[in-house]
Amino acid sequence: MSYPTERPRRLRRSEAVRSLVRETRVATNGLLYPMFICPGANVRQEIGSMPGISQQSVDRFLEEAREVEQLGVPGILLFGLPETKDASGSEAWSPEGPVPRAVRAVRDAGLKLIVAADVCLCEYTDHGHCGVLKGETVLNDGTLELLAKAALAYAAAGADIVAPSDMMDGRVGAIRRILDDNGLEDTIVLSYAAKYCSGLYGPFREAADSAPKFGDRRSYQMDPANAREALREVALDIEEGADIVMVKPAMPYLDVIRRVRDELTVPVAAYNVSGEYSMVKAAAANGWIEEKRVVLEILTGIQRAGADIVCTYHAKDVARWLKAC
Repeated sequence: MSYPTERPRRLRRSEAVRSLVRETRVATNGLLYPMFICPGANVRQEIGSMPGISQQSVDRFLEEAREVEQLGVPGILLFGLPETKDASGSEAWSPEGPVPRAVRAVRDAGLKLIVAADVCLCEYTDHGHCGVLKGETVLNDGTLELLAKAALAYAAAGADIVAPSDMMDGRVGAIRRILDDNGLEDTIVLSYAAKYCSGLYGPFREAADSAPKFGDRRSYQMDPANAREALREVALDIEEGADIVMVKPAMPYLDVIRRVRDELTVPVAAYNVSGEYSMVKAAAANGWIEEKRVVLEILTGIQRAGADIVCTYHAKDVARWLKAC
């Protein structure tokens, strides 16, 4: 009888051995935790489609930010819900808007968290699109100055990272210029470089109150069928000054993450988005999957594909699970 000379199963015989030879290791130090800041005081309103995630006023947000730091998650990604909305999204760059106030609260509290601020107008406009309008057309160039003003407001408040997610052409360059011109050359630009027009953003639009009032975002977010185009988008953003590039969503676009990682040397982030989170939560609540096992498998897959940083609503749970190991 012929026996195999190579036996890969030898390296799977026990958890100790499997751990020793493991190629990809999930850790908290590559995670960012998204958070939603709303007006008012003593407000914590759970988002119906995202169990465990809430809209919070700055005071309650600060409580959770402390918890995030204590768990060992290194950073947070902030989204703001304004008191009022208008056609241009003017509260996006108000120094007293939700995001600058939250950033200052973190700094005043002495927390060591990395603070990233999402830069987009969709939460702030009364029409829900990511830029200013002419009729029902989203203007590209007319939006750039407004995005740059918002990024400047967040950086001036103390954000370490500004993260444009709008997908307007040229916005990274506009943001880099205004930051440098105002002495904020050390502020990091994390670009949502390959952001796809996905059906997985539904729960986020409830969380951020950002659904468009008409039409959709196909004219500026990427077509899900395109991968080569992502490399072009990423290269353009790096040329304009992006320090980190992001692929969003993560799970259906692991191939894109891999291609970006193979082609480029800058840090690569991936956003494990709201719909991905909510599907796991719903399936776990029904007893169809084992939540911890599935979440860790998903994050392993995203990192294995090449992501250095993962933005995920699971970050706090992952930190608890890893501490318990």
